[in-house]
Amino acid sequence: MCGIVGVVSNAPVNQLIYDALLLLQHRGQDAAGIVTQQERKFFMHKAKGMVRDAFRTRNMRSLPGNCGLGQVRYPTAGNAFSEEEAQPFYVNAPFGIVLVHNGNLTNAHALKAELFSTDHRHINTESDSEVLLNVLAHEIGETTRGLPLSPNDVFEAVRKVHRRIKGSYAVIAMIAGHGVLAFRDPFGIRPLCMGVSDGTVMLASESVAMEGTNHKFDRNIQPGEAVFIDLQGQVHARQCADHPVLNPCIFEFVYLARPDSVMDNISVYQARLNLGETLAKRVISTVPPNEIDVVIPIPESSRPSAAQLAQLLGLPYREGFVKNRYVGRTFIMPGQSVRKKSVRQKLNVIASEFKGRNVLLVDDSIVRGTTSKEIVQMARDAGANKVYMASAAPPVRYPNVYGIDMPTSDELVAHNRTVEQIRQIIGCDALIYQDVDGMKKAIGSLNPDIKDFDASCFDGVYVTGDITLEDIERLNASRVGGDENQEDTSRLALPNHED
Repeated sequence: MCGIVGVVSNAPVNQLIYDALLLLQHRGQDAAGIVTQQERKFFMHKAKGMVRDAFRTRNMRSLPGNCGLGQVRYPTAGNAFSEEEAQPFYVNAPFGIVLVHNGNLTNAHALKAELFSTDHRHINTESDSEVLLNVLAHEIGETTRGLPLSPNDVFEAVRKVHRRIKGSYAVIAMIAGHGVLAFRDPFGIRPLCMGVSDGTVMLASESVAMEGTNHKFDRNIQPGEAVFIDLQGQVHARQCADHPVLNPCIFEFVYLARPDSVMDNISVYQARLNLGETLAKRVISTVPPNEIDVVIPIPESSRPSAAQLAQLLGLPYREGFVKNRYVGRTFIMPGQSVRKKSVRQKLNVIASEFKGRNVLLVDDSIVRGTTSKEIVQMARDAGANKVYMASAAPPVRYPNVYGIDMPTSDELVAHNRTVEQIRQIIGCDALIYQDVDGMKKAIGSLNPDIKDFDASCFDGVYVTGDITLEDIERLNASRVGGDENQEDTSRLALPNHED
C-alpha cells in the first residue's frame, strides 16, 4: 500500500503535489518523492521519512513545472531502508518516463528475468515498481517504433502491459514532453480516482487528496482503464483490459483508507458504520449487553464501527485511549520488534474509563495480535474488571500478496487457530469477530455494482486466480524484514473454493 498522485496544470504543481501527499501520508511513512517536468526535463527529489521530513524549502524550489507526480511509500518488498527504492522511478527511453505505483506485482520475478533476456533492459533494484516501469517503457517503445507518440499508442502499450503483468497495480506515469498516464489493474484491487479544478487535472489514490486541495472529485478510474492527460489538460480515456471486473481490496474500507474518502462510490466512513452494525449482532450472540459497561474504540480506524455498535446496543461510548499522533501506524511498521516497542508509546489509557468496569474494546481488525495483546493488558492494568474484544473485520487467516504487509502466515495470529485459541493468546475474556459474509454485505450494499471484493486475507480467495503456495513462498522471501520470523509455507494450506 502506497499513496500516489499525479497533476497536470496551467500553474506550478510542486506545492499542490506536496499538499496532496500530506493528505495521503497514512498510506505510507517510509519514504516520499516528487518529480516535476519543465521543458521536457524532469526534476526529482525523494528521501526517506514522512513528507514533512523529506522536503525542505530548497527541495521545493528545485521542482519547477506544471505537471508532476508524487508518492508516499509503504514497503512490502525490497529493502525498506534504501532510498534507491523510493519512488518515483525513472527510465530515459523511450521519450523519458517516470512512474509511481501502488500495489504489488505477483510475477515480478519472472518479468525481471524476461526483461533482461528478451527485452534487454536492466533492473537496478529489488522493487517491482522498477520492473513495471520497464515493462511499460518497453511496450511504449514497441508501439511507437521511433514515431511520435499519440494517445492511441499509449493505450495500445497499456493493453500489452495488462497482458504481461499480474497482481495489483494503480499506476501514474509521466512521459516527457507528452503528458501524464494513469491506469489500474483489471480487477481494480488498488484504488485510483480523478479530480478537476480550473486549469488542473489531478489523479490520486483517494478522493480526500482532491477535496483537501480544493479539487472536485470527478470519477474513479475503472479496472483496466487507462487515462492519458496531455500537457494542454485534455483527458483521453480507454478501456485497455480484455476482461475487467471490479473487485476492490476490502481491507481499504476496513482499515487502510481515510474515513473521509469515497472509493469506488463507497463512503469509507459509511462502510465502517455498517461494519459496526453487523458486528453488534455478533456481540449480542456472544456477550449479553447487560454484562458490558462501556464500549471503547482502539484509535483510530475503529471509531465509526464502535460508535455504531454502542448506539445499537444502548451502551455508553467512551474514549479510553489517547493516541500519540507523532508515532507512526504500528500496522505498517516493518519488523515485529519495532511494532512491539511502539504500542505503549502510541497509546495511553484514561484509567477512569476502565477502573472497575467490564469494557468492550472495538478494533478495526486483528492481524498479528501483538497490539491487541498489549492493549488488553493495558486495560487490565488500568483496573478493568473484564475485557472483551470485538473486531470489525473477520480473522485474518491468509497471506496478502496484493500490497499489504501481511504475507507470512506465522505472523497472523488467526492462521490455523480457533477463535478460542486466539482469545487465549490475546488474553481477553471474550473475543468476537465479524464474519466474512457479513463484512462483504455490509460494505457491498453501498455499491451494488460491486459483485465481489478481494478479501483474500480473510477467505484465502485470490481474485487474480493465479496465486500458488510457491508464489507466496517467493514473495515471502522478498518481503520487508528479511528472514525474521519466516515460516515454511509448505505448512500453509489455501482453502478449496467452488467457482
